[in-house]
Amino acid sequence: MFGEPLWIWLVFAGVLFTGLAVDLFLHRGERGDSHRGSVVWAVVWVTIGLGFAGFVYATMGAEKASNYVAAYLIEESLSVDNLFVFLVIFQSLKIPQSSQRTVLSWGIFGALIFRMIFIFLGTEAIERWEWVAWIFGAILLYAAVKVFFEAPEKEEENKAVRWLSKHLPLTPQVHGNRFFVVQDGRRLATPLLLAVLGLELTDIMFAVDSVPAAFSVSREKFIIYSSNAFAILGLRSLFMVLSRAIADLEYLHFGLSAVLAFAGLKLIGDRWVHIPSWLSIAIIVVCIGAAVVASLLHRNAPEETPSERLPGSTQGAQRDESSSKRHVTH
Repeated sequence: MFGEPLWIWLVFAGVLFTGLAVDLFLHRGERGDSHRGSVVWAVVWVTIGLGFAGFVYATMGAEKASNYVAAYLIEESLSVDNLFVFLVIFQSLKIPQSSQRTVLSWGIFGALIFRMIFIFLGTEAIERWEWVAWIFGAILLYAAVKVFFEAPEKEEENKAVRWLSKHLPLTPQVHGNRFFVVQDGRRLATPLLLAVLGLELTDIMFAVDSVPAAFSVSREKFIIYSSNAFAILGLRSLFMVLSRAIADLEYLHFGLSAVLAFAGLKLIGDRWVHIPSWLSIAIIVVCIGAAVVASLLHRNAPEETPSERLPGSTQGAQRDESSSKRHVTH
């Protein structure tokens, strides 16, 4: 059922939960929310995630270690979509920064459980029916087209949160880190609970894309789940680091679209054309790197000519409006 010896899973679980326990202990309450601390923990989780490839190499060989790194990079890059959604949810619900880490922690716990279910069911389905891989490939190609034309940073409201807010008895105020409050004899949910549920539902929808993308480089439960788990656990610190800058990466969705398209084509054509893991890693890095560099160059480029600064200039006004939408602060 598990594909690999039980002791390998136990080592993975030990590393995962030890790191998570230390992280949660150091960030209990409102501790460790400084930008420097978030940068340090983002580096720690990336180091743990990529460093675990060494354990895979020592116990399972070079090819599976390469597959692990490729699956990790796919999940980490596609998880950037989640960061945009996190930002939209926190802004729309007015979740203060001191409570965002709590919401992200609960969201990550749920993501670990749902990803395990998706991955185990998906791998079993592919092992029994090879044509399921083609369906997953088609889903990825559809997602690539959707992401290409619908930039996540332009989303102003999360659909899951909007639906939940209409169907849950809700108080509009945040009450610390509490998920429920009693007002006038009624038990009401707070925006914090709404944010957690929104994150969980959104992650389930994202898993439909990211899990099949991991299948394009490996069909083994351990490789896919371990790489997904370490990538997900780094999201919280990554969000705290990038929350102010991520809205400026306006070309990033083109890179994500390219990664999804590559994974979809690889999944469909794997029977006829085998692409080695090292080439998959290179393609993923180039796609995301090019999109990030292009975004940064565009952000730092001069935004206006002297004529556009003249009073009544339509172009200048449009640029000012566009710039104000891109730069998000908490």
